[in-house]
Amino acid sequence: MKKGTKTSSFGTSCRINHDSSEFYSSKLYSTLKTKKIDKETENKLPAELVNKLILGSAENMKELPDNSIHLMITSPPYNVKKEYDKDLSLNEYLHLLENSFKETYRVLVNGGRACINIANIGRKPYIPLSDYISKIMIEIGFNMRGEIIWNKSSGAGISTAWGSWKSASNPILRDIHEYILIFSKGDYNRSAKGKENTITKNQFIELTKSIWTINPESAKQIGHPAPFPEELPYRLIQLYSFKGDIVLDPFIGSGTTAVSALKSDRKFVGYDINEEYITLAEKRLKPFLSQNELKFSNENK
Repeated sequence: MKKGTKTSSFGTSCRINHDSSEFYSSKLYSTLKTKKIDKETENKLPAELVNKLILGSAENMKELPDNSIHLMITSPPYNVKKEYDKDLSLNEYLHLLENSFKETYRVLVNGGRACINIANIGRKPYIPLSDYISKIMIEIGFNMRGEIIWNKSSGAGISTAWGSWKSASNPILRDIHEYILIFSKGDYNRSAKGKENTITKNQFIELTKSIWTINPESAKQIGHPAPFPEELPYRLIQLYSFKGDIVLDPFIGSGTTAVSALKSDRKFVGYDINEEYITLAEKRLKPFLSQNELKFSNENK
């Protein structure tokens, strides 16, 4: 084995067997401690909850046992007056997310991952939702792993929101990206013992890059005003979970996360407060599950 490398500054080009202990013992990290949890027993998700769509709020996922979910992937509603949004104040909206992600923390296993797709919005002023959510997640107790820039430019079309055309008086930035924020509960590592990975070598090399280029999904084609592309949860599932894991989407919408989970030999559970979207998700999932396997509940309505 080659001798591990050390570097006098962050960002050494040699990452093989790199010794990073000096960096993490620096003053920069002196007050930043990884949030540990007791080694909790992983609980099995009851069979009646596997591959289940639940009509109800993610603020109270009472059906789910503690420490029973391996991966959470979601794109929460943006509260920008789309047809599925409530007209909440910023504080009310962030409180909704905080409650939902506290429940996510409860149900994730030790080492479980949480992935949140979010776009920043507005210009007068600009609202950095990704910053607000990162702060909320850290305060809940999650450890932040990083963030992925979802580059939508190749499918973003032609935007005319230039602001002051060819003038410095008030030019407007045109967003062609969104964020995918990545967190862990407790340990950064999950034991691979007895688990099966499904990611290929080439996928791993590409998906560990921090910029992903994926075309946006057609709202008209899916029947939901803000669907994210199937490729997005598929990549996250391949990178952050094992075969057979349970994937949660607390804002399931049109069911894209569930479709990607089933295509990847994972299982799912999803919540939404809109019965119309639960029905839409059920319709999308029927080709992948028998009628007996696909479960729907309104017990949490």
